[in-house]
Amino acid sequence: MGLFSFTQKLAIDLGTANTVIIKDGKIIVDQPSYVTINRKTEKVECVGAEAYRRFEKENNDLTTVRPLRDGVVADLMASEFMIRGLIKMTNPKRGLFPSALKVVVCVPSGSTDVEIRAVRDAAEKAGANEVYLIHEPMAAAIGIGLDVMEPNGNMVVDIGGGTTEIAVISLGGIVSNKSIKVAGDEFTNDIVDHMKMKHSVRIGERTAEEIKKNVGSALSELDEEPEEFQVIGQDLASILPKAISVNYREIASCLEKSITKIETAIGNALDNTAPELYADIYNNGVYLAGGGAQLRGLAKRLTDKFQIPFIVAEDPLYAVAKGTYIALQNTSKFALLFK
Repeated sequence: MGLFSFTQKLAIDLGTANTVIIKDGKIIVDQPSYVTINRKTEKVECVGAEAYRRFEKENNDLTTVRPLRDGVVADLMASEFMIRGLIKMTNPKRGLFPSALKVVVCVPSGSTDVEIRAVRDAAEKAGANEVYLIHEPMAAAIGIGLDVMEPNGNMVVDIGGGTTEIAVISLGGIVSNKSIKVAGDEFTNDIVDHMKMKHSVRIGERTAEEIKKNVGSALSELDEEPEEFQVIGQDLASILPKAISVNYREIASCLEKSITKIETAIGNALDNTAPELYADIYNNGVYLAGGGAQLRGLAKRLTDKFQIPFIVAEDPLYAVAKGTYIALQNTSKFALLFK
């Protein structure tokens, strides 16, 4: 290498809810995956946190969208705008000679060829010269610190915003995997529906997210009980404001169906695992990553159900991003992992 490196390297965890970008080993972008577009001019007003501030609060000229739904690109143009805007945040002071851009982007393990091509296209149109794609659970395993190249069975459950990725990994490959569209977004929708059915109150996604963070739970009995959380919604009968206090037991009940679907998917993945790899998983435990891994009581519930230790990764929110960065730094070592 010469004195100056003219290639900028970025690891991008392109998530349904949040996008994280790591450069030079540091998280320099951690922003909600939103973009606000002016309908009249068709120009981007803002991306990330600024766009999220406008979500569900726009006027007729502005629209704020989430370009990714269920872990895949739902709006290619908006995805390109968002990725371009977030990449710009990594290098606000552009030099006279723009550097080449090499990126590794993670994608759900259940992505189709069309969906993978959409992510690649969005990254290339946003200015990337070299684009490598890696499956989310593989990136999560690398980020957690597992040696994915060894002949040893490891299982990772990555509960993101749009999808839950379940994968058994050995010898640098995914032995069996399951990607289901039940994750953080589905939990949020469950809470919105619950408030409507149980309390006759209309709330938005943002309020449901706050409920999930403050009193979300996978168990109806917790050792450390969070305080009740008060929300303001619109009474469906009177159209007047209505204050409701919700507790974790109530939310655990409304999330029951979605969590059961995740349990079923985990059970199916274990059922399809070869005996020797199953024994490894029993000894090593199953690692939980992603924002959903932080749901109160989830690890305990899964451990009790499957009689296998479920371990929340040390830094579950950033495990995928960190693994993506490690893969970026070692593209030759992990060449077989890229799509």
